[in-house]
Amino acid sequence: MRILVTGAAGFIGSNLVKSLSAAGHTVVGVDDFSSASWRNLTNFAGDLVTADVSSELAGLSRIGRCDVIFHQASITDTTVHDQRRMMVNNMEGFRQILDLAMSWGSRVIWASSASIYGNNPAPNSENQPPAPLNVYAFSKMKMEHLADSYRDRLVQPIIGLRYFNVYGPGEDHKGKFASMIHQLAKQMLSGKRPRIFKWGEQKRDFVYIEDVVQANLKAMTCPRGGVFNVGCGRPRSFNEIIANLNRVLGTNLEPDYFDNPYSFTQDLTQADLTNSRAVLKYEPKYQLEEGIDAYFASGKLGKEG
Repeated sequence: MRILVTGAAGFIGSNLVKSLSAAGHTVVGVDDFSSASWRNLTNFAGDLVTADVSSELAGLSRIGRCDVIFHQASITDTTVHDQRRMMVNNMEGFRQILDLAMSWGSRVIWASSASIYGNNPAPNSENQPPAPLNVYAFSKMKMEHLADSYRDRLVQPIIGLRYFNVYGPGEDHKGKFASMIHQLAKQMLSGKRPRIFKWGEQKRDFVYIEDVVQANLKAMTCPRGGVFNVGCGRPRSFNEIIANLNRVLGTNLEPDYFDNPYSFTQDLTQADLTNSRAVLKYEPKYQLEEGIDAYFASGKLGKEG
């Protein structure tokens, strides 16, 4: 098939374009390179369009019809407080993509976020009411509403994927917004004790990038639309992360615990995968140990570039 991927030079987008290309599809990548890395695409031989999807629909329409659109592009920095910038980029960019899909008759698969669950109790299921805690999460909630409003106007199912805590090769350019697995490994490789909030028993649902790619590929043939959780399904503590990093890095560094300076952080996130398994046929292949092993084997764990 001919496939368009927005955010192609970002973390998830770059892994996706390479997987799609390897499967024999014709892939066109789009990125404005405002928060991405060209290094992620050095081994991508497909077409690459430099454009801002929130304002350059005409440029995208000249690409020619694509069977599937994977919309991964968005501002993902949850500390951005400029509400207009966040909403224009995320909401209006998505509206442009949906208009393009209407004219092409394309299937749309797009990146939502588990952040819309906010402080809802775990495990988090898709039928929980959204409870966004910042404008980023609010923008993702409104994107889901927008997708619903277009559902009857699209000839193909539209599928939103609520990503939990994704980690793996290709994330280093995100800096302080890279996964804690990557950030802690970077500290440990430099000989520093890994710094985490007291007492390291907070738990997150960490999902390896290959499982996220798997979920996107499964969505290409999913019989119906909707939103689906993409996680590992098993929450793990930061202490467990450090133990596994010590194991693969050959270090023996104790955590450096410090007080949490923020008024709110989640103590537990966990994806309920019931719906994802039943409809998407998604089944995570990487638990934390296997994911960290694969990340280490890639040569990118805790490394720059």
